Amino acid sequence: MIPSSTAPARPASWKWWVTGLLLLATTINYMDRMTLANASVRVTKELGLDDTQYGNIELAFGLAFAAGSLVFGFLADRLRVHLLYPAVLVCWSLTGIVSGWTHGYWSLLACRTALGFFEAGHWPCALKTTFTLLNEKDRTMGNSILQSGASVGAVITPQIMKAMMTDAPGSWRNAFIAIGAIGLLWVVLWFAVLRPRDLEKAPVQEVTNDTLDLWSIIRGRNFLAVALLVTGIQAVWHINRVWLMKFLQTGRGYSETDALNFNSLYFIATDIGCFLAGAISLWLVRRGGATPHDARRKVFIGACTLTSLSAFIPFLGKGPLLLVVLLFIGAGALALFPCYYSFTQEISGRYVGRLAGLLSMWVWAATSPMHSAFGKLADSIADPAKRYDTGLVIAGLAPWIGVIAMKLLWRKNEAPPKCGALT
Repeated sequence: MIPSSTAPARPASWKWWVTGLLLLATTINYMDRMTLANASVRVTKELGLDDTQYGNIELAFGLAFAAGSLVFGFLADRLRVHLLYPAVLVCWSLTGIVSGWTHGYWSLLACRTALGFFEAGHWPCALKTTFTLLNEKDRTMGNSILQSGASVGAVITPQIMKAMMTDAPGSWRNAFIAIGAIGLLWVVLWFAVLRPRDLEKAPVQEVTNDTLDLWSIIRGRNFLAVALLVTGIQAVWHINRVWLMKFLQTGRGYSETDALNFNSLYFIATDIGCFLAGAISLWLVRRGGATPHDARRKVFIGACTLTSLSAFIPFLGKGPLLLVVLLFIGAGALALFPCYYSFTQEISGRYVGRLAGLLSMWVWAATSPMHSAFGKLADSIADPAKRYDTGLVIAGLAPWIGVIAMKLLWRKNEAPPKCGALT
């Protein structure tokens, strides 16, 4: 191997190939995550679980994700991402495989808990990568590419599940194992594309507030604004991710096959929304004269408008209009994420990994109980057609919390009072 100090310079397009590799990692992350949601009706019936228990499994996943976010957020700033990233991917892939061997509530709960912990490592590592490789104008687009893998994974997974799940009991297990094994192949690509020190160079563009210690940043208004913003994002994205199949099958009477097919279409729409968020932001900066920050705010407001269409769900029965509304909601839901990632990178360049981890820990800990509450609410409603409507409406309106928080709290070049360093 040529030493990194004397290795040939990378071509300009290389950074975008790396973002494509991040897209693939996000795809694999969501494929492992979506297996249970796509087989939720079948798994809960076969294992004898009610909606409350299903919600508790998602609660455990979320709380473990919160813990993993804190751990891997700090590790991403301390250790070499070149090695940390593939390590966490191997761990969550193996956990996904083991999930296919579970035979009851507690074993499934344990596997999903471990999966949540290790999957959390993806985001701090990925954001450290885009921060290092891309300048400020390009980061929203780069983060859009990164995040769009969530849609790709969510599109592919229902089709794999549909192909592998037969009428035979337990056929969902093979799908869990096969999807988990895919992640192991990514590690080979990662080491083939990146040199050991590619991600240890200084970021291509400095970010303000790098002189502040971490505790001062956490106490600041900008961190609070982004923490509130991501809370609303998490609500709309994950409520739909976890409960959409049950809403379509139980709430509106679609067959499993039709629901799986629409689930793929739904996540195609989310992917379109995610790419448009990056493209529109880039256009507003390069052609519209907006600052990168203002461009992200405008895109975020537009995405909130789309998710707010959830207010019409209680008035829509089974049919094309309902499905079209769900597609627009999905497009808006994923379009929110690249804006959030870029806002996080604006807060501080010195602590990108730790801030990403802390914010992720906060939002998963704060919002994961909503799945348990959602399940209890569903179990308390006798009419299956109305069981999921209210929760979906609330989730769709939740992102406006971020618009309000950014308006009231965000300050450019914020400089909160310094105190004892936390590094």
